[in-house]
This record gives sequence, C-alpha cells and structure tokens, in this order.
Amino acid sequence: MTLEPGIEVAMMEESRAETAVSLDELMDRHVAAQLATADAVRAWDDRRVAGEVTSVAYINGLLGVARDEEASRLAIVNYRPRDDWESRRKLIYMAAYLIATRGTLHANEMNSVLE
Repeated sequence: MTLEPGIEVAMMEESRAETAVSLDELMDRHVAAQLATADAVRAWDDRRVAGEVTSVAYINGLLGVARDEEASRLAIVNYRPRDDWESRRKLIYMAAYLIATRGTLHANEMNSVLE
C-alpha cells in the first residue's frame, strides 16, 4: 500500500518527533495520564451518585481522559529504544503496567514492544 507523499512526510515527521522525547518522559506522561484518569473517575462517580449527570454524560466525560491515557501508553509501545538498557526498561515498564492493570496488548502492540 502506497501513501500519498504528504501523508508519508507527516508520518516521518511524527516519528522523528517521538524519538526526540525520552523514554523517561514518555513514562512520566503515562503515569500522569493514569493519575488523571483515576481522578476523573472519582470526580465523575461523585457527580453521578449525586444525580448531577446522566450515564451518557458520565461516559462522555471519561472518554477524553481514557483517550489521553491510551495515547500516552501507545507512545511507549511505539517508542524505539536507543540501546539495550532502554529496551530492558521499556519491557519492564510494559510488563509492570500489564500486571498492574491485568491488561493485554493487541498483536501489533506486542510486536512493537518486542522489536
């Protein structure tokens, strides 16, 4: 499959921008996104219990923070380690995340992590 030249350039620039960010910074962003998600869930739960919001508003309210968490997690999944030390740290971080959340990765995410 061939991409349009503008799309290819944009994807290459995005890839370069991601490599400019360190693994430590990506992990910090992911932890911050997880904390923001937990805070948002508590706040929206309180509002829902108090009858201030409908179930639809509750779900829509949480959708944004869930997307931020997913984006920050995917940035780590797609991060290209610079050396063996970073490769190990990335694997350890992802393993700890999956154990803590009892989550799984899609096949393409697993391949990216193991590359």
